[in-house]
Formats: sequence, structure tokens, C-alpha cells
Amino acid sequence: MGLRFRLDGRDVELDDEDVSLLEAVRDRLGVTAPKDGCSPQGQCGCCTVLVDGQPRVACVTPARRVAGREVTTVDGLPADERDAWADAFCATGASQCGFCTPGIVMRLSAVRAKGGDTAAVQRALLAHLCRCTGWRTVLEAYDAFGASHPARDLAAATRRATIEGRTHQEVGSHVALGRGGFADDTAPRAALVAVPGGVGPTLRDARAAAAKVQGRRTTIGLTHPLDVPPGDWDLTLRTTWVEPAYLETDASWCAPGDEPATPLANGGAFGAKTSTAVADDARALADEHGCAARVLYSREDAVRLGVKRPPIAAGVRSDGTGVVRVVRTPGVADAIARVAPGLVVEEVDVAGPPTSVAARAAGWAEAAVLLASLGKDQPVTVTSPEGATATASYDGERMRVSVSCGKVLDEVVLRSYCIGAAHMALGWVTSEAIRVDEDGVPHDLTIRSFGIVKPTEMPPVDVDVDSSATGEPVNGSDAVFAAVAAAVWVHEGRPQDWPTRRGGS
Repeated sequence: MGLRFRLDGRDVELDDEDVSLLEAVRDRLGVTAPKDGCSPQGQCGCCTVLVDGQPRVACVTPARRVAGREVTTVDGLPADERDAWADAFCATGASQCGFCTPGIVMRLSAVRAKGGDTAAVQRALLAHLCRCTGWRTVLEAYDAFGASHPARDLAAATRRATIEGRTHQEVGSHVALGRGGFADDTAPRAALVAVPGGVGPTLRDARAAAAKVQGRRTTIGLTHPLDVPPGDWDLTLRTTWVEPAYLETDASWCAPGDEPATPLANGGAFGAKTSTAVADDARALADEHGCAARVLYSREDAVRLGVKRPPIAAGVRSDGTGVVRVVRTPGVADAIARVAPGLVVEEVDVAGPPTSVAARAAGWAEAAVLLASLGKDQPVTVTSPEGATATASYDGERMRVSVSCGKVLDEVVLRSYCIGAAHMALGWVTSEAIRVDEDGVPHDLTIRSFGIVKPTEMPPVDVDVDSSATGEPVNGSDAVFAAVAAAVWVHEGRPQDWPTRRGGS
């Protein structure tokens, strides 16, 4: 007799109980609502389901432990509750790509069943990671559950989301339920599965062939790969390797002779996935084996192979001139020159993970932060190369942001992206970094080691959107990212090395 349990109100049975609950639900039973974000480290919360009403992280829960029990995904919630959560998340901008939200909804459903308040929600969210929203809108969605929401032009909202995310992104209640069309959700379950270093008939077989060991930690120290150039500077800055930490790891699939599924799906990982190889690999494997091929990265693979923003070491004078040393990256000198023509760029070959100017505002944001922070107090103002203007202040307890970026199109989406950018900027300055050894190999491979700001640490963000602007809409959240980074750095006292609160170990 196989493993039997109830899944979303129906009886199911598996021949093999020696799998994780996530693999049982997704790969064996075809229910793709729980997502695989840390593959499998049990650290991101994207795969959260309810087991007899209690939240469980499915990727580290052995399937045999749910024998005879009730397992509920977001698809199995009562329809009225599921719709209320989806509407609340959409109305508040609490989902952008929608990859992490099915797990978050399950956690919030459990908190709500116990009558939890905002503090309880913040504590519960410590089990989750969301790279997009900055947490504040998720708290708002919890409060907005069951309320009526104003009608919106979702086509206009989708256009604004696409401008902010720089790749197509749908907006709608279905997105919060994880139905944004992610590549690995649409792959045929019988497809050949490949991970870097391994191929097999199932994901477990492919990972076994690759001999993957998840959850590794490191004892090496945090370093900065470049030295500040010599000179008499009024302000200096050094950054280090930062992991983009997008939640949906790189994935694609392809049938022989067809076009592969896009790994960008319902979001572009803020530019960090634009050069991923998974689509080309899926096409090649499908043609080689004559069957559908599914390719995906583990979290460890995404850290090792994914692009990072290029680290810099810079010195500037009060007149805006100076020198920026930067890890050699195609296009980075042009990106810097677009906002800081007075800075000389020195590109340096450094052993390390791949870098790209496609990562969020890479190059120009660093230059803009230097100039905006030079001898100034808050608030600070940044204008992006596209013409968006953002002003930000931060007092350690609250952020205040104003943004003007052409026709608003949809204020909910724009506000959500601005809060998410503020969250990312706070982490970039104060806490985010990964350790890379002298050979250029990343050692921080667990998702909790990246230093991302936790929900209990994220301050409120007041966003003032210039609704009177009538020009062509342009990306506004990248300008907010740079402006908030400058405001946080000024608040921290402008120490030379980022992250400011982690030191060298």
C-alpha cells in the first residue's frame, strides 16, 4: 500500500513515500500552487502549505509525515477565502511577480484563524522571503482582507508593472495565487529533468546525479574586492558582492523543435535573469533526447551562476569629480557616465561571479548615490538616466519618498514598486552581501545568508506619487532605489564600506 493523504479536499495516493512533501505535491501530483524558491533549504517559505491547519514548509517536510492527514495549498482554501486574499493582495500591491505569495497567503490564513494582529503577522512572516514588495504592502493586505476595493484599470496597471519590472508582468488577483505562468509550473510532468551537473527522469534523480548538497554555510570573512583609488577625496565608497536573491530560481522547459518557455515568466528578477542559460539548455536537451526537457537551477546554482551588480571602490571630490574603480563589466562605464560625467571609470579584472549592468540600476545608482550624498543632509534627490526624479529621507524609523516618473498609470503598482525598492536599498546599504573567496567562488549559498532585511526590521514607507505628471511613463522605482540608498547612507554617517552593519566577518 502506498502513501495516502488528502490534498485540497481529495484523497491521493503515492507509490513512493521517500520524497519531500513539495516533490509529492508538485512533481508527483501536479499541484503547482506551492513554489520551490530555495531548492530545498526550508528558508524562503514559498512552499508553505497547511497540514491539518498548521503551516508547514513542504520542501523539508518528508511526505511520509502527512500520511492520513489533510494537506491544503492555496488552491484548496475555501473559494470565498481564497478570493478575498487574492483581491486584498491585488488591491494593496502586495504581490508583484506572485511567486512567494501563495505560501505567504497560507501563513496569513493560519494567523487570521487565530485572530492574530499586525505584530503576529510580522513575526509569522519571518518564515518567508519576498524580494519584490518590501513587506509593508503585505501587512496592508492582511488588514484589507474581506474589504471592498475600488475598481482599477488592470491593463494600465500591467503596463506600469512592466515598466517598473522591465519585462512583462501581469497584474490581477490571479497573480497573488501564483498563477502568473511561471516556467516550471507549465512544464510537462513527464519531461526529462536537468540541473547543472545532472540529468534524470525526475527532479530528485537529477539532483542525485549532480550530487547536490544544500544548505552549506561558510566561515570565510566578508571582503571587498577593490581598493579605493589613491587621492584626496571628500567622500569614498566601497561595495561588495550582493546576491539579487530573486525567489523564482532560473527555470525553463522546451519540447523538441519548439521555443523554450521564458525564464522571465511574470517578472524579470530586476534584470538579474536576462542572461540565464536555462532556456538554451532546455532547447538543446530537448533536441538531443527527442523529448520535452525541463531545466532548473537550485538556489545554490543561482548564487554561483547568476549575475551580480559589479562592486565598486570610488573617491569623489566636492565638485563631483573623482575616480570609480569597478569590476570589469560591459556597459558599466557608460552607465556611470550617464549620471556622473565628472567621474573617471577604471575597470578592473577581478576573480568573482559574473556581473551585469542589467542588474537593478547597476553602475549609475552607485554614481548617483555618491553625488547625491556629497556634503549634503537629507532629504536627497536623484534623477535617473530615464528622467525619473525621486527624493528620499530616512530617520532610522521611517522612510519618506516622493517620485515623479511620467504618467502614473496605476498608483497601487507604482507605490508597491517604490516600497520594494526602498526595502532593497536599505538592505544594499546596511546588511546585504555574500562572501566570495580569493578564487572568485561564492560561499554564501543559503538564502538566509544574503542579509536581506526582515519584515520585523522594515520601517514604514510614505510614498508621495506625482499624480500631475503627464509625460511618457518611465521607470520610477530605480530612482527611488538610488535615492533611498543615499538617504540611508547619509543617516548611517557615510561610512566607506557597505554593508554598513555587517563588518568583515
